[in-house]
Amino acid sequence: MSTHNINLIVEKSEDILKGKKDKIKLVICNMVARGHTLLEDAPGVGKTTLVKFLGKSFGLNVSRIQFTNDLLPADIIGSPVFNRDSQSFDFHQGPIFGELILADELNRAPPKTQSALLQVMEERMITVDGNNYQLPDYFTVVATQNPHMQVGTFDLPESQLDRFSMKLEMGYPDKQSTLELLKLQDRDLALDEIKTIISPSELVEHQKKASTLKVDDSLFELVYSLLDWTRTNQELIPLSNRCGIDIINVAKAWAYLEGRDYLIPDDIHYIFPFVAGHRLVHPENSDVNFEHKLSYDILQQV
Repeated sequence: MSTHNINLIVEKSEDILKGKKDKIKLVICNMVARGHTLLEDAPGVGKTTLVKFLGKSFGLNVSRIQFTNDLLPADIIGSPVFNRDSQSFDFHQGPIFGELILADELNRAPPKTQSALLQVMEERMITVDGNNYQLPDYFTVVATQNPHMQVGTFDLPESQLDRFSMKLEMGYPDKQSTLELLKLQDRDLALDEIKTIISPSELVEHQKKASTLKVDDSLFELVYSLLDWTRTNQELIPLSNRCGIDIINVAKAWAYLEGRDYLIPDDIHYIFPFVAGHRLVHPENSDVNFEHKLSYDILQQV
């Protein structure tokens, strides 16, 4: 199955998000790997626009949840509502029942509310009152969070961070890209003109294809060495087995987008900082640049 249309989405992103093709390709790579993405950056750098663009390009229904300090788990998952006609309670689904979830400013909500995402991110299933609700394979969460030093934020606990297989920083575009962005007359109108390029069913096919890529035993040994190095270094949070699985899956997806049916060490080296960085340090020390520096240091040691 050709990845031409995926690359076309990356190219089309320049019409909306100037100078962000490398970050957009990583987010799409994570979608092909069936992972969830955390975007950390200052407000106004295009995080929300990115999610809307992906929803349009993949034909996915975007469900936005604006996290605030008074948001409750039931506001996300849903709650039973009494039906007078049947004299019983009917479950009304919350916004988490969607296809592409924008969890906006996730760290504005307290940990109890954040934890409402744990099961659905891990299992693509929601359990309410003993009933299981299965979500589609292409269900994806893209969360944004503000830098932890900003007022009114709650650090995401390690268990929550571990569910995000990738963390990125959008960053500010360069001068030329910024000038082009300033000249863009109406970004919302430009978004409305974006057509579906890959359908949800086609995305699932890409996910299946990427998962079948060949991985040499030596690369599994490399991933184990990376995990083990963090587990013997007292200054770092040890990387979980879930992280190891994410490294393999995201590396497969990256190789797939690069047009190969096998992995090479460079695939793992490239994606490692994005997959492992946010899991290496306590949330209080969260900073994308610092996390990536640690990741590169580990790669030099192993």
